[in-house]
Amino acid sequence: MTTSTDGAAPARQSKVSGSLTRFRASAYVTGVGLLALCVTMIIEYGFGNATPAAVYSPIHGVLYMIYLVLTIDLAIKARWSIKSTVLVLLAGCVPFVSFVVERRVTHRVQAGRDIF
Repeated sequence: MTTSTDGAAPARQSKVSGSLTRFRASAYVTGVGLLALCVTMIIEYGFGNATPAAVYSPIHGVLYMIYLVLTIDLAIKARWSIKSTVLVLLAGCVPFVSFVVERRVTHRVQAGRDIF
């Protein structure tokens, strides 16, 4: 005997899979973008040239906003807790942490578990 939720699991997994792929791409882009922002800050404050930071900072802001949207999309589809969602959102603010969290999120989501 089948239940009504049997057909829902593959459909939900498909939605989560697409969201996970988009999240992974945005996490990498955000991580690299944050490192690039650090370089522009070193150029600005260490060498007195504010031009690279003035050009790149708004670009980084847009990349981070995309990361936020895609993280929330994945959190809703994977049914994360509020705590997990907030921690993953904040991971995009610290250099190198988005790379570590992306790996953890990927493994946990594929296993069907919450992140933290």
